[in-house]
Amino acid sequence: MAEDPLFELAGPLRAAYAGIDWEATGLGEPCTWSPALRSTLALALETRFAMALFWGPDLVLLYNEAFVQLIADKHPAALGRRTQDVFAEAWDQIGPMMRSVVEDAAPTWVVDAEVPLQRSGFLEECYFTFSYSPVRGPDGRVEGVVDIVTETTRQVVARRRLQVLTRLDQALAGVSSAAVLVDLAVRELREDPGDLPEVVVCSGAVADPVVLESIGGPGQGTLARIALPVPDPRAPQHHLRLRLSDRLALDGEYVDFLRSLAGALQQSLELLAARESDRQLSEALQRSLLTRPAHGPALQVAVRYQPAAEKARVGGDWYDAYVLPDGALAVMVGDVAGHDQDAAAAMGQLRNLTRGVAYSARLALPARVLSDLDRAMAGLGVDEVATAVLAVVEDGGPDGQLLHWSNAGHPPPVLVTAEGTARLLEEVPDLLLGLDPDTPRADHRLRLRPGDTLLLYTDGLVERRGAGLSDGLAWLVEAAGAWGGTDPEDLCDHLLDAVGEHEDDLVLLVLRARA
Repeated sequence: MAEDPLFELAGPLRAAYAGIDWEATGLGEPCTWSPALRSTLALALETRFAMALFWGPDLVLLYNEAFVQLIADKHPAALGRRTQDVFAEAWDQIGPMMRSVVEDAAPTWVVDAEVPLQRSGFLEECYFTFSYSPVRGPDGRVEGVVDIVTETTRQVVARRRLQVLTRLDQALAGVSSAAVLVDLAVRELREDPGDLPEVVVCSGAVADPVVLESIGGPGQGTLARIALPVPDPRAPQHHLRLRLSDRLALDGEYVDFLRSLAGALQQSLELLAARESDRQLSEALQRSLLTRPAHGPALQVAVRYQPAAEKARVGGDWYDAYVLPDGALAVMVGDVAGHDQDAAAAMGQLRNLTRGVAYSARLALPARVLSDLDRAMAGLGVDEVATAVLAVVEDGGPDGQLLHWSNAGHPPPVLVTAEGTARLLEEVPDLLLGLDPDTPRADHRLRLRPGDTLLLYTDGLVERRGAGLSDGLAWLVEAAGAWGGTDPEDLCDHLLDAVGEHEDDLVLLVLRARA
């Protein structure tokens, strides 16, 4: 029988179309095909978009050259066969969609739908955007379904891998140790079972950042090993063993994804090592500026500086305690805004400026010292803002010590009486340092009786994310009142144990009038 002229439109598929026994397919000889089938197939064969037809009661499959690229080695056996037999692995998904188009005469479409295909020697994870539309004959009856389709597997998988890398970078951005880095990395990678069905930490080093151990061809599984760098080369070496997907080909994009994972881990470790080096240097700098406090003959003084748990361990928190020329003891706690080297440098300037102003003053009243400090900051170009409490303690004889203090926008001191009750010294605080050198400042007075304890601190002790300052101050009064001791060193330890891990640097200065 002569070849049907319709097949001349099939291009490279012409021989395949001509070689099919169409009578055996149930569609009959091509010369008997309905006008709807012939015109729709002609349209499909002449377009460069991937198109397929599912025709007749058995939904026999016909398609154009572009569709061959989507079904790979299913061609040429797929041509002229029942669609259910060609796509048996996906029939439970696509079969009901086709039947609904035939029965309801209404189109349907999906975007980036996962449709597994057995097309390259293994069951492959595939994604498609496609539409099924009814094709009607002259009588209005649905004769078949036309499928216009584009494969989106590369885009969907690439998007998924990018999301994995983004989440990994975000999770590792602020890690505090190599152990935490590994735990977070494993947790994030296990959220991607599509590319990494199994993620295990193993001991031992690997020669390269990514090592592939093929166990078979495409679809038969592959093991990959990714180096886990450690900050200290003397530390035990580990790596990640990854089982790769047996539903994706191990192509260049898959390997690039693994290399990107290895690069993200390496970069995170390098940042961690750099931060740790900065922490050690910064903390050493900060502590070098915070000298041991002086003690008066009738006073005990204890201090603590503790850096934030997760920050750069350098900032503007400081304490000071020194004897003035007249024998009075000056104590101070302050906080420069910021958590960086600039804040630490400003802290050192303000601490030393305060010492100089207070020591040279004829009468070291705290309010006058802070006012002079404000003017010195303005005149010397110290362009910083800080809070502080400065107190001067004079010997009052057997009745205790005379306390004078002034508060420049700082959290209020806490007084713990000899009887064990605690309260805030809640005078209205004056303006912060560094804003207005002419602002008026007030002195406040109190007698520290023998056994009374004064606590100065920075806001890292009382500020918590999600809680107001009033809640933190109430907690502090309760914690100080529950102390029940007599040694200022013990009170410092008691408060640090009670506060636990904290988000900001903190300073404590505890002063107790000897009994």
